Amino acid sequence: MDQAIDALRRFNRFYTRHVGALDASFLSSDLSLPEARVLYEIATRSPAIASAIGVELAMDAGYLSRVLRRFATRGWVERGRGDDARHRPIQLTAAGRATFEALDARQYARVAAALAPLSPIDGDALIGALKTVETMLGGTGGAAAIRDFRHGDIGGIVARQADYYARQHGWAGGMEGLLLEVCADFLRDHVPGRSNCWIAERDGAVAGSVFVVDAGDGIAQLRLLHVEPHARGLGLGGALVARCVDLARAAGYREIMLWTHSVLEPARRLYEAAGFRIASTEVHDEFGVPVEGETWRLPFAAGG
Repeated sequence: MDQAIDALRRFNRFYTRHVGALDASFLSSDLSLPEARVLYEIATRSPAIASAIGVELAMDAGYLSRVLRRFATRGWVERGRGDDARHRPIQLTAAGRATFEALDARQYARVAAALAPLSPIDGDALIGALKTVETMLGGTGGAAAIRDFRHGDIGGIVARQADYYARQHGWAGGMEGLLLEVCADFLRDHVPGRSNCWIAERDGAVAGSVFVVDAGDGIAQLRLLHVEPHARGLGLGGALVARCVDLARAAGYREIMLWTHSVLEPARRLYEAAGFRIASTEVHDEFGVPVEGETWRLPFAAGG
């Protein structure tokens, strides 16, 4: 945790310098950064209410009130009718709109210039990293969604899960080899409608994944279910399991099975809720430490 604290503080120092947060005026305007942000909120909210802006920006009500008075003195804003000033809608005047649009265009150009040296691949990586940081640090987070896998996803699954299980459970032995084997087999043998990999996303950032494959003899197998710690509690794990069960049933498999471990309690609860039951257990040390493996099965009713 100390390393994470140091890294975040170092990033904060970099970013405050990068965006000019400590400059006396923002982007050579006559506004401070907080004032520019208030102007942005007024311009983009409908309606713009002082109390809501204060909550969004975690801004002291007295300071916000002084900013709004300065804007009114400059002829940039006007208020709608109402008895309570905190709840009266605020809107930009023509002069205020012109000020905002000029500042917004200047900021857009500055950011565009900073990103210009990046390749499209680097740009995509930056988008993903920024979304992940926002989500992990408690940002509002966009809607969660599940999609089919696409080019580049499978390698990312191996890298993320190998690192996660090594750190979380000490499985640095054969775990990465198993991940590589499962993913290579899936890519080689994938038959649409009979197997698939789904990727869970939150606000565009990868938040989890799962596979269902043909295990032979009319049996489907759920493999490598994983949900990132920061995305748990959103229902993604249960939704991923349901995708596997639904495909297996629709494809005509007679049952679906999976192999998991007794220490993976959150995943086991999902399997039990979906109707899986433990069929057998066996202790092994394939991952470098003794661990109890479990085979779970969910048979389908004939014709169901």
